[in-house]
Amino acid sequence: MQRTMRRVARVTGALATAGLWTAGAGLVLMTVFIAAQVFWRYVLNDSLQWTEPAAVMIMGWFIFLGAAVGIREGYHLSFDVVLYVLPDRVRPWLYSVSDFVVAGFGTGMVIYGAELAGRTAGNKLPALGISGAFDFLPLVGGGALLVLFALERLARRAAGLSTPRFGDDHEIEPASDAGLSAAPGSEAR
Repeated sequence: MQRTMRRVARVTGALATAGLWTAGAGLVLMTVFIAAQVFWRYVLNDSLQWTEPAAVMIMGWFIFLGAAVGIREGYHLSFDVVLYVLPDRVRPWLYSVSDFVVAGFGTGMVIYGAELAGRTAGNKLPALGISGAFDFLPLVGGGALLVLFALERLARRAAGLSTPRFGDDHEIEPASDAGLSAAPGSEAR
């Protein structure tokens, strides 16, 4: 199972990297759009109608993509005060509960985001000339990645591989022997 999880980690790692690069490109593009709007408004005394809605839509993508990658890599903050007083054998169970909650939240994002997209598909965004459903696609895409990455964390833990958490060493090395000597359910610290 550990070999399989390492293969899965290579695929999800590539997906996370692509998501992170897309989020970064979106952040740069949003900045360019806002800078263009400022230039047009204050230098040319005119206005670009499409920059604000386009920037907000792009912002949705880089927020939700970045959040999903943060879940996979263990960079999100967590409230671990109780974990310090519990026995070590209980911690992996609570980590798994946390990952199940994240997967459930991501599932809700996909379901309700798709419902919102469906309800607004017939609307047209006036400044952009595209369907209103595009406003909710980041919610669906980010939610799908949240579910995928939370399930990957659960499967890694079940296979006895490490799943980094906030404050831990954040190297996930699918090709190495990292985590092989760890007992099932143990976490890297």
